[in-house]
Amino acid sequence: METASALPPLYAHRLGRHYGPDSSAAALRHTLTGPVEGLETDVCLTADGRLVLLHDPLLTLGTTLDGWAHQRTAAEIRSALIRDSSGAPTAEHPLLLDELIELVPETVRVQLEVKAHADPALARRTAEALSERLRDEPIRDRVEVISFHGEACALAAAEGISSRLVIWADYAPEALASWALRTGVGGISVEHFLLTQRLVGMMRGAGLSVNAGTVNHPEILSRVLEFAPDAIGTDRPHELRAGARTASALTLSP
Repeated sequence: METASALPPLYAHRLGRHYGPDSSAAALRHTLTGPVEGLETDVCLTADGRLVLLHDPLLTLGTTLDGWAHQRTAAEIRSALIRDSSGAPTAEHPLLLDELIELVPETVRVQLEVKAHADPALARRTAEALSERLRDEPIRDRVEVISFHGEACALAAAEGISSRLVIWADYAPEALASWALRTGVGGISVEHFLLTQRLVGMMRGAGLSVNAGTVNHPEILSRVLEFAPDAIGTDRPHELRAGARTASALTLSP
């Protein structure tokens, strides 16, 4: 395995969900107790045009509210409780993007994933609201908009914001690279188990960057590093970094 110092930037997936409920203040606080290069979280549009940090637009899946995020106001969502991985309510409330912007250190980059369930128009409105919110924000240059929705990525790129398409398939990389170059999208994020030399080589040959996610174990990390990703998403950045350091030490031992 590569040495820990040679690791690509690590992004805390859902603000580091190993440390607390998804995209919660508790997870963020723990993540920021140690070194981390980036944060990743999902954003959903509310009924009153605000942006809230939720992995699932369907509120029932992650909070004590029902309905869809775009049907509820920011105040309603902010007053709900986040559920843990077993579905039990926690003491944590969903964060607004406004709150996250105030909490991110100046040295940390942020990936904001546009979420909308089977609704391209909502994804576009979310990307538009996100672009407008970041327009005069100093953090704008450290933000990358990511999404499974290609139009959301393309819209952000047209607004001059770095963007990246999240993919779950490895077919037609030539077409994907061509689309990205045409729309100004700067790269892809692909789950680690789909990494191949052909996919990575095609993206790199087109001048695009490749991120990998979500990596939580040193054994998987060692395989992922063979592809030299530009960044890696992880639920537990501190443990992954420590595991890489330990594995490097064992590899270098006589």
